Amino acid sequence: MSQQKPDDRPFLKMHGLGNDFILFDARHSPLVLDPATVRALSDRHQGIGCDQLIILRPSDKADLFMEIRNADGSDVAACGNATRCVGQVLMDELGRDEAMIETRAGLLLARRAGDAVTVDMGQPGLSWRAIPLARDLDLDALPIIEGDLLPPSALSMGNPHLLFFNPAPEKWDENTPDVAEIGARLEHHPDFPEGTNVSFVTIIAPDHLKVRTWERGAGLTRACGTAACASLVGAHRRGFAARAARVEMPGGPLQIHWADDDHVLMTGAVRTAFRGTVNLADMAHD
Repeated sequence: MSQQKPDDRPFLKMHGLGNDFILFDARHSPLVLDPATVRALSDRHQGIGCDQLIILRPSDKADLFMEIRNADGSDVAACGNATRCVGQVLMDELGRDEAMIETRAGLLLARRAGDAVTVDMGQPGLSWRAIPLARDLDLDALPIIEGDLLPPSALSMGNPHLLFFNPAPEKWDENTPDVAEIGARLEHHPDFPEGTNVSFVTIIAPDHLKVRTWERGAGLTRACGTAACASLVGAHRRGFAARAARVEMPGGPLQIHWADDDHVLMTGAVRTAFRGTVNLADMAHD
């Protein structure tokens, strides 16, 4: 049996519908991870593997601050599924039915919803500067041409989203476009100076959407909470959906509600996969 080393660090592996995360708790002991170490930890063959790495830090505004790092080592302001996972951890820890989480995108409130967790993701960003875009464009019809696809929409849910809608599922479904090829190419489109998530949304019914997402900094994911929220908001703005819908992703469904107060509520299941310890010195390589 191996002995614990000075650089050993406990972690928690969680996921929301297969969108998976490594969680480190740095509220009581400092933790600084450079991009190379984040990439090594996130590697699914030589590390632990994840879509995003989460560091829990102290906050004087909320129950904690959630630092979010993409698998490529970059920083990100918001992650809906990670917020639900962290909310579950906090509520269990504090013995409460709600918890406030500070992120770079603002304060997010998590609440128990039976066996699931609901997070108030706040108001969508519906101006070109809020997304941000490089220039003032029609957010419901961007001048980005991809074959026969309708012109896409753009908005922010604390991070940028580019959305292609299909209101005629008999013609094609969300799997028909080459999500990986188009997503990888458009992630760094010049109209998105900070990069963007790219989603393909099939309208099954006004209260039922199916979504595939290429996630900025992570690639194809089984689920993306902010993309689910953005898909519902964008679909409603274009007359394709109601203000509440079941949003199905490859990892499972989320219930999204764009409330009358303009806040977007996301509800879904979270799971703990396993706990472990990793030696960060051993992982500090690229």
